[in-house]
Amino acid sequence: RSRGLGDVYKRQIIRPYQTGREPQSILFEEEANKMKKFVALLLAVLMVASLCACGQKDTQTASDIKTVTAGKLTMSTNAQFPPYESVADDGKGYEGTGFEGIDIEIAYALAQKLGLELVVDDMDFDSALSAVQTGKSDIVAAGVTVTPERQNTMCFTDSYANGVQVVIVKEGSDIKSIDDLEGKQIGTQRGTTGYSYCIDDYGEDSVVPFDDGATAVQNLLAGKVDCVVIDKAPAQEYVKANAGLTILDTEYANEDYAIGMAKDNTALQEALNKALAELKADGTIQSIIDKYISAK
Repeated sequence: RSRGLGDVYKRQIIRPYQTGREPQSILFEEEANKMKKFVALLLAVLMVASLCACGQKDTQTASDIKTVTAGKLTMSTNAQFPPYESVADDGKGYEGTGFEGIDIEIAYALAQKLGLELVVDDMDFDSALSAVQTGKSDIVAAGVTVTPERQNTMCFTDSYANGVQVVIVKEGSDIKSIDDLEGKQIGTQRGTTGYSYCIDDYGEDSVVPFDDGATAVQNLLAGKVDCVVIDKAPAQEYVKANAGLTILDTEYANEDYAIGMAKDNTALQEALNKALAELKADGTIQSIIDKYISAK
């Protein structure tokens, strides 16, 4: 049925009253709903922008780290310190580094976290320490103990492993305990904490420094020194490889290992500590240590 203008007019007038609301209230309600949607959308956009900014900040922190060679993390070490670092027999080593050991694998994992390629430079221990101070390497990892003296010239990461200084002697030696070291010729690795401790305890005349632990042990076998003070893990490797040697039951010293770097390179220190904490939390560090050192 066709409708007249009156019918249309009635529908237009009656509808608002049938709903019980004034025409203005409907308009205000619609505007309010639009405003709510706009605010919700704006908040969502701001939240996404904030998350993106955070992600960009993390990426920039890793990419902005200054290294000796762009894109590479150069590590100085003394690869005569098994099981922490040694030259690989197959010439390839862990992930093609040419070396193997606890420090090598941990440094590789850290480099991966930072998006860098690990490069390992082998040298004597003293030179490995000074390399980070002179800008020849980014880090030194060689079973390095944090000491007040070393903290004067470089900074360190948090500790990643515990080291114990022990005494190697020939089987049948009259050295039965630490108390018997007085008056003996003590072999050590030059520049190590064992070298420093022995000089402090027994004087320079009683301490014979060598470039590496392997040379010190060879001199013990040859009878040129009476004992060798060195870290427990490499000591066990040397005793295993050389018949006629044994380790005293008494520990000489207990200390923590950390990675060293240039004194002013706090950006690298912070990045390494963050990566190190993540590798500790997910069990990577402990699994690397367990791979080389028995839990017994």
